[in-house]
Amino acid sequence: MYDVNFTERLLALHYVFPVPLNRLQKLFEVDPDLTQLDQISTQKLAGYLNLSVEKAGILQENYIKTLNSPLNEAYMAHNIFPIPFHHSLYPNKLLALYDPPVVLYTKGLVDILKNWRRIAIVGSRQATNYSEKILNYIIPPLVEQKYVIVSGLAKGADRMAHEATIKFSGQTIGVLGHGLFHLYPKENRKLAEIMEKEHLLISEYPPYVKPQKWHFPMRNRIISGMSEGILVTEAAEKSGTLSTIDHGLENGKHIFVVPGDITKPLSKGPHKLLLEGAMPVWNGYQIIEEIEGFLLSK
Repeated sequence: MYDVNFTERLLALHYVFPVPLNRLQKLFEVDPDLTQLDQISTQKLAGYLNLSVEKAGILQENYIKTLNSPLNEAYMAHNIFPIPFHHSLYPNKLLALYDPPVVLYTKGLVDILKNWRRIAIVGSRQATNYSEKILNYIIPPLVEQKYVIVSGLAKGADRMAHEATIKFSGQTIGVLGHGLFHLYPKENRKLAEIMEKEHLLISEYPPYVKPQKWHFPMRNRIISGMSEGILVTEAAEKSGTLSTIDHGLENGKHIFVVPGDITKPLSKGPHKLLLEGAMPVWNGYQIIEEIEGFLLSK
């Protein structure tokens, strides 16, 4: 079992080296409790973490400084609750990923994570009012059956999914592509403020980390990884939304699609998924029946 001191050491390491769990595997093989990290030679550390000796030295120096700083108090002061990979609230499904997050930094009602009934809803940042309309048919049955709606707090379909869940008195999780001291896009600030108090925001990045383009595809694996299934509303034929689906397919998730108007560009992504075997749905009960029927058959 990991102890409190291990958690402090892990949080200090992740603060200065925010990488997925697979990047730490070689280090854990030789130092599973991180008790030697402040004393190990920089040459060995460089080999374990696939860094240059110079970068390993800087990392070790920053790690020691961070370990001796009041990191936990700083998180508490900002209502941030870090959930490392060994914590009971950490979603076990994420550990099935090739590259699980080491830590989930959270703001809001962390007990939402105790509910395994999670559905991801994703789609285009340019989603139209068609997405808003269909969510009125999809979300109420899911909320009624205590499903949590997971999305990425982006513009368009993500925002619509979070707002519709709140409107129908459900619970929702926003997965961010940056640390909790930042917000992107800024126009979702009011929504984020509601969610960090009454729902849940999570990020695999320490709070100081700014948004970067490559963070958002990484974020998508968490959205799909922690969910039982993924619903696509509207998406272009070549869309970032489809990276979430790719992650989902790699990890055996149920893929659901709302059929659209064949004359509209944002129907091309969903229709392509239908052609590849995704399940067409037009109400939330179909999603529930598919997921719970599958679980009963196991």
